[in-house]
Amino acid sequence: MKKYPIAKPYITKEDKKIVADVLNSGNLSLGPKHKEFEEKFAQKIGTKYACSVSSGTAGLHLAMIAANIQPEDEVITSPFSFVASANCVLYVEAKPIFIDIDPLTYNMDPNNIEQAITPKTKAILVVHILGQAADMNRISKIAKKHNLKIIEDACESIDAEHNKRKVGTFGESAVFAFYPNKQMTTGEGGMITTNNKKIYKLCSSLKNQGRAENMQWLDHERLGYNYRMDELSAALGITQIEKLDFLINERKKIAALYTKRLLPYSDLVQVPTIGSGNSHTWFVYVVLLKSKKIKRDKLITELARQGISTKPYLPAIHLFSFYKKRFGYKKGDFPITEKVSNSAIALPFYIGLKEKDINYIVNKLIQTIKSYAKSV
Repeated sequence: MKKYPIAKPYITKEDKKIVADVLNSGNLSLGPKHKEFEEKFAQKIGTKYACSVSSGTAGLHLAMIAANIQPEDEVITSPFSFVASANCVLYVEAKPIFIDIDPLTYNMDPNNIEQAITPKTKAILVVHILGQAADMNRISKIAKKHNLKIIEDACESIDAEHNKRKVGTFGESAVFAFYPNKQMTTGEGGMITTNNKKIYKLCSSLKNQGRAENMQWLDHERLGYNYRMDELSAALGITQIEKLDFLINERKKIAALYTKRLLPYSDLVQVPTIGSGNSHTWFVYVVLLKSKKIKRDKLITELARQGISTKPYLPAIHLFSFYKKRFGYKKGDFPITEKVSNSAIALPFYIGLKEKDINYIVNKLIQTIKSYAKSV
């Protein structure tokens, strides 16, 4: 029986060669590759600067520091995200303020922002979820009106656009991530983009133990961290970003095949919706189960028995035990987030899936849903 993982990276001979070249060079950290990767990435996104880091989470932490978010400040963000986007606010002892999401795109709903603003609010951390941009036109207007900073968590949505403007160019800084399930990968790794030279220089220092340029071991001018990207990861990033257009186009083709096959079953599942003015770069392909009779965990288990890996996507951050204990969140606080979180399921999604594979996966998904519907 053929097995379908939930995701896997697309690695070519070119990728392997450049990593091997770095290994053979003996220059595995603080060499030329991370600078080259930064320059290529900034050019691709359309910002003046890009600062490579060891992960998207590390990038979000540094972005909070660069934005001068202080203890007790409040940062408005989404509860429907990977937990790092909320945790990074806690790293600087500030408070994440969640607002509910749009039921179609799953991005933060701009209609909910202003009611969450208080005198302590300092920034909006916008999460561009699952491969497409939030409504940045409206969010930017609200931020300007209330003098709030914008930081973009673009970790899942590299090269996505809103009204032909790329994510990563709307805020004072933005963060991208390159985990192996992303549109492109460096293994582990992330990138901070900005048009602000001071932010770039600060992040470059913070990621390298607080050293300034050319300071080496002589002194450290601030408290810093070991958030550097190694040369192997940066080298892989160079070849990956050079074929990013191809990688995203292939993902779009696979998403289109899924949508085409699933649309006839709109009574059973809801396919992804692309927001107005958005281009989607497809981090994952997530459908919502429409019937409350279907137990998602049971469905996931049965599909796995048939060789098809699926996954809940995403858990609601405010219902994690740590957040409930610390902030007193409970079920019902963000009903749209909870509804989506409880019924969303990510299907196998990676370059290499063919139409026959999509047909098999969809057939098994629908057959299993129907069989469980009859049994309850």
